[in-house]
Parts: sequence; structure tokens; C-alpha cells
Amino acid sequence: MAGGVVQRFGKWFWNEDVWLPPNFTWADIKNTEKVKYAQFDDLYYGFLVALVLLVIRYTLERLVFCPLGVRLGLRQRVRKAPDNHVLEKAYLSNGKMGTQQVQGLARQLEWTERRVQRWIRQRVLQEKPCTLDKFTESTYKPWLWDTMHCWYDYPHHAVTNDLWWYYMIELGFYVSLTMSQFIDTKRKDFWQMFVHHILTIVLLSLSWACNLHRIGSLVLIVHDFADVPLEAAKMAKYVKRQRLADAAFAVFTLCWLVSRLGLYPYRVIYYTMFEAVKVIEMFAAYYIFNSLLVALQFLHIVWTWMIARMALQAITSNGVKDLRSDDESSSQEDEKTSQNHDSGDFKRHKSRKAD
Repeated sequence: MAGGVVQRFGKWFWNEDVWLPPNFTWADIKNTEKVKYAQFDDLYYGFLVALVLLVIRYTLERLVFCPLGVRLGLRQRVRKAPDNHVLEKAYLSNGKMGTQQVQGLARQLEWTERRVQRWIRQRVLQEKPCTLDKFTESTYKPWLWDTMHCWYDYPHHAVTNDLWWYYMIELGFYVSLTMSQFIDTKRKDFWQMFVHHILTIVLLSLSWACNLHRIGSLVLIVHDFADVPLEAAKMAKYVKRQRLADAAFAVFTLCWLVSRLGLYPYRVIYYTMFEAVKVIEMFAAYYIFNSLLVALQFLHIVWTWMIARMALQAITSNGVKDLRSDDESSSQEDEKTSQNHDSGDFKRHKSRKAD
């Protein structure tokens, strides 16, 4: 009975008219032997990653990808098959060819069967990306520079291994942040951060379920862009390296303005609202997705106001102070008060002994 209710609810919730463009069904983006699509069940891995990240949160290292493949000895490309119009046409029409087709082509070209088979093997290898191609493609996707590639041939967008892992790790990261937020030091913008994390998790989940992972990956990149200089500024502030903190904060402010008030509204939201309609028919999930993107932008504006206050404070006083760190500042003040109080008690104690 309960299973039937869950099944009916799932069928109602995942209505194809809501989550997919017109004339498409979930069967159209089912995994096949040749193509791997985003599947909703994959999101469970994101929650497993979240548990791992909670354990190794402060030990995770950031990797920097550089185009050093050639220097590391990676081959640039496999040898290209010799040009042959007849074999090329047969290959494009049939792909893999059986014995009879090979024999027919051998007779037509007056080649040996072995020579035809060798050409076909070479042609198949030519289609496969070499190791260097995979290495360089890991640092570049066509939709990074031309956002319209997020919509061309949608929803038939295959998921590569690097994109799959990127999504699962990011989902796990935001789930872990949401969970740990309740045990970490409370900040001024606790609820803004909480709403931001929930919106991001929902966006990640829905974009994955609807195969909108291309535009979703751009949202993630834009959000990650300013995090490194922000954390650097905070750490420099904590170890009392004020000049370094101010420099890192200046870099963070520039990165924030470029990514959250520049790239995000004009390269992500604009294209999802006004350019996507030129390529695909709209559907209900499209409006849900855009509403969440706009909600995130509202939070960006709120945080920009807070950053402006920090920047003004840095200019008019002795450097950057983290406006989010209410409880941290309070604890430091309490510590100073306690130290002064202990010092006073010590002096009074010495005075009594002298008497």
C-alpha cells in the first residue's frame, strides 16, 4: 500500500510536462551503452561525498590543472587513417562492419581484407580522443566561452566523468556546509548563508535531474571563483598579517564584483532568460530554475552591500575586519575583559599581601 502511494507520488512529481521540454520523455535521456546522461539516482552519491567532506574538510587540497600534458610525455594524437572516400562513406554509414561488408569493400577497392580491416581499426581509433585531448578537455568545455552550447541539442547532453565528479563533489560540499553550519561559529549572515546553501542544493539537484548540468556547472564555477581570495584574506587577518589581509581582500572584492555582479547576471541569468528561448521550447522546470537563479542574485546583492561596508571600514580605519564574525569578535573581547579582570584581581591580591 505504502509502496503504491510512493510510486504514484513519484509519477505525479516527475511529470514530463513539468521537467522536460515539449515532446520529450524521460526515456529520451535514459543511459545507453554509448551515451551516459545525468540520472536523479546519481545525487545520492553527493550525500555520501558530503559525509566524507565533513571528516576531511580541512585536509582537502585544491588541485591546480595546467596544460603540461606534452611535457609529461602524453601523445598528441593517434595516427590518422589514410584518406579513402569509399571506406569513409561506408564507415560513416555503417560504423562497425561485418565480414561480408569488408569482403565487398575489398573487392571494390582491390585491396586485401586485412588491409580494409586495418583501415577500419585506424579510423575507429581516430574517432576516440587521445589522452592529451582528454587532459586538455578537462580544463575546457565549449559552453564555458559560448553559453549557447548549454542549449544546443538539449536535452541530449551526455555526462563526462569529470563533470559527474564535479557535480557530486560540489553537491557534497554544499550539503556538508549546511550540516556543519549549525555547529560552527555563528555569523551575522547565518540565515542568508543557510538559504544560499539550500538554494544551491536545490539548483544542483533539479539541474541534474533535468539534464541542465551544463548551465549548472557555470553557476558553480562563478560561485567558486571568489572563495580562494576570501579564505586567504580571513586567514591573513587571523594571523595578524594586516597588509596581506588587505591585499587579499582587494583581490576578493574584484573577483566578487566580476563573478557575482558581472558574469553571473550577464552570462548566466541573461542567457537562461532571453537566449535559451531562441533554441529550445520553454517548459515548467525552466521557470523554476530561473526563479532560483534570481533568488541567488538577490543574496549576491545583499552580500555586496556587506562587502562595501568592509571596504569602507578598511579604507577609513586600520584594515579589514570580517563583518560576519560577530561571535568571534565577542569571544576576543570577552577574553580581553577576562584578562583585565584577572590582572586587577592579581594587583589587589598583591596589595593585601603588602598590607
